[in-house]
Amino acid sequence: MIKVRGYMSSREFMGERVPQHVQNLVIRNYCNQNKYQYLLSAVEYAMDGSYLILKQIIQEIKNLDGIGFYSIFQLPYNDKDRILFLEKIIKKKKFLFFCSEGFIVKNRKDINRINTIWLIKKNLNQSLKNFSYFKFNK
Repeated sequence: MIKVRGYMSSREFMGERVPQHVQNLVIRNYCNQNKYQYLLSAVEYAMDGSYLILKQIIQEIKNLDGIGFYSIFQLPYNDKDRILFLEKIIKKKKFLFFCSEGFIVKNRKDINRINTIWLIKKNLNQSLKNFSYFKFNK
């Protein structure tokens, strides 16, 4: 059976905040639907920019087939860190899945799609901040 570890955020990610119990339910349901053996989720520390728990999961990845996330936007915010993480996963012939987006990362092409989605979201968020500032501060 395919073994996956869940990964949950205890802080906001890309402007979103989802309670841990909801993240856990969504990941568990996704695993059940796809006949994955769900291992309890690891929860990231609440400090901004912390990915210590994600790094710990990578160290135990040899005992797993993949890692399940609630959302793509739980990946490291920094482009270089995110790409490095994704490349480590595919190099080890493992996979990631993102329940909210229904997306799986298994190869380089998938990494490129993830980064395109990230750039769009970052630019959209920045544009909305700029629009809001312009509109209300005139």
